[in-house]
Amino acid sequence: MGTLAVFKKEMRSYFASPIAYAIFTLFLVISGYFFYSILAYLSLISVQAAMNPGLARGLNVTDGIVRPFFIDLGVVLLFLMPLLTMRLFAEERKQGTLELLLTYPLRDGEILLGKFMAATALYALLLSTTALYMLLLTWWSELELYPILTGYLGLLLLGMAFLSLGLLFSSLTENQIVAGAFAFGASLLLWIIGWGATLAEGDWGALFRHLSIVEHLTSFARGVLETKDIAYYLGMTSFFLFATLKSLEVRRWKG
Repeated sequence: MGTLAVFKKEMRSYFASPIAYAIFTLFLVISGYFFYSILAYLSLISVQAAMNPGLARGLNVTDGIVRPFFIDLGVVLLFLMPLLTMRLFAEERKQGTLELLLTYPLRDGEILLGKFMAATALYALLLSTTALYMLLLTWWSELELYPILTGYLGLLLLGMAFLSLGLLFSSLTENQIVAGAFAFGASLLLWIIGWGATLAEGDWGALFRHLSIVEHLTSFARGVLETKDIAYYLGMTSFFLFATLKSLEVRRWKG
């Protein structure tokens, strides 16, 4: 019950302020631009392939549009996910309401889970708006359903990892801008750390590739469902939520 109460409170807070509407607008504009650009590029290649059949080899909607679109959405999440989480704890710390919330008959885990569920629900709603693009593609070509489902699953897990990371930094400061900046920086580091795999060798290269958050998204976008990728995202999410929980417990202990 405590988790549900916090969940409802946070959902009301999202839509009672311009935050949700601004994020939805930004996401739809940027994702729409990416979709249009990818679609226009594939259309151009298709026209060229009509004159040179050799270019049509391996040309399909799944690899040409769906897969790169999901990867591009992952880039968008780098910028938008910190906006969803930066206020969840930081704002309450600044206003002094976090201490009041911690005095309620609620466990720290219930507070954390309620806030995380609210951010995840809003993100899932945000992600669902892109289903319109997939429906538009069905007018043009026959789509493979499985890569679309795995792609959305990968984006959902990726978003959950970003959200849990953002919650951690939001619990450490009372400044929303600082929380958002650190969440973005840490997310970006996890995104680009795989680049070091090209310079490192042996175990270090394998470690950088494993830590790269985008490396695991690629398999989902290809329609490949691997246990190691699911375990990576769930492990990251669990670790950051656990760290956030400990941060709350320390704050409660300090009074």
